[in-house]
Amino acid sequence: MALRGAIFDCDGTLLDSMPMWTEQCVGLLERYGVHDAQKVFEEHESLDMDKKCFWYHENLGIGKSGEALLDELWESVRAAYRRDVRPYEGAREFLEELRSCGVPCITLSSTPTSLLREALEDHDLLEYFDDLLFVGDVGRGKEYSDCYLAACRKLGFAKEDTWVFEDAPFGVRSAVRAGMPTVAILNDHDGRDEGFMHKWATLVCKTYVGLSARDLEALSPRVMDALVVAGSPEPSSSAHVSAIAKQADFVVAADGGLDVLQRANATVNAYCGDKDSGSAEAIAWALQHGVPMDVYPTAKDCPDLELAILLARDEADNRGAALRLTLTCASGGRADHALGVYGTLAANADVCPTLSEDSFECKVLSPLGQDTWSIEGRAGATLSVIPIDANTSVTEMGMVWNLDHEAMGVLAPRGVSNVVEDDRALVRCDSGTAAVFLHRG
Repeated sequence: MALRGAIFDCDGTLLDSMPMWTEQCVGLLERYGVHDAQKVFEEHESLDMDKKCFWYHENLGIGKSGEALLDELWESVRAAYRRDVRPYEGAREFLEELRSCGVPCITLSSTPTSLLREALEDHDLLEYFDDLLFVGDVGRGKEYSDCYLAACRKLGFAKEDTWVFEDAPFGVRSAVRAGMPTVAILNDHDGRDEGFMHKWATLVCKTYVGLSARDLEALSPRVMDALVVAGSPEPSSSAHVSAIAKQADFVVAADGGLDVLQRANATVNAYCGDKDSGSAEAIAWALQHGVPMDVYPTAKDCPDLELAILLARDEADNRGAALRLTLTCASGGRADHALGVYGTLAANADVCPTLSEDSFECKVLSPLGQDTWSIEGRAGATLSVIPIDANTSVTEMGMVWNLDHEAMGVLAPRGVSNVVEDDRALVRCDSGTAAVFLHRG
């Protein structure tokens, strides 16, 4: 695993500033007579600074306006950055090493860019960063993966080669869910959950001293490959299902998929469904092998497939890993069911879903998950790109008919039946979501 780009949080990660932030935010609330100010601050810590102040004004009724609270907090924090804050031991030396290795770095912070720039400049760290990103400008708060994906795209490297350095547990978790390796910076005074950090992060450090780029490249990210086997009336072959099940870390049978897995004599880690399409024989086989059973009533408003994917997501969270999803035995039979499957995959684009059947492989590409598919050694194969989201644009290289940021409407036929011409072709989804089909044979 390479280290090609790095995304750094600032407060609590580069600068030992979380005690200062706590003191200033809690002090602001206490000046306005807010009850249990410490608890209020902790409950809204994940919000960036302007959203925090607007929330305080709108929900607690303090200050003349959100802007006035923000200005008040800003002035006290600016002085405290200079007076009370220091960089973490070894941080400058580590950033110097990254620069000498040609690794570009950016910050991703909940602190507005102008204040962040002053803080880094005050402590002689600004020169190490190619860009400063404010969470409020690039996505939702750090409890979501959006901002990390936006920062990754800004650097221009693959997620698995872009490292995130964070101190906030919710930030570490979001970066991992985005598919990025993470270093959790943990000290003995910010009250972070050390067990949580060890569960989620690729590496946990209490100092930058001794940390090197070479050490990071020797580590592996936490990824769980899950296979969900659906109950299509025209399933893929037992040989195909057996082969892809052996490559998975976690195999889920979605109702009738249990029969397919039984015929393939594959290991099953969980069953999810309402028992309306699976056989009694397959259920008995699963119980005999101790397969955990999540059984739902037939009258429900969520299909078995969606429940199975949620189960896989929960398992990945329990392991502290990023989920990479493969689905099989889902596209045969009724056309309306197949369309629903692609809609489900589009809704789960963040976990890089692949639909793998006997005759084709389909990857759902999106900037929210995997945006590029490099297709090697498949010259002559038929490839189709079907937009499954509004505002989708696609780039294709190494094809008989290439595209360059081609805008496509939902289900537009423009990308159907292309041919791979180059042994190193690629398809990239520049925006929206696209289902890319590569036919076997």
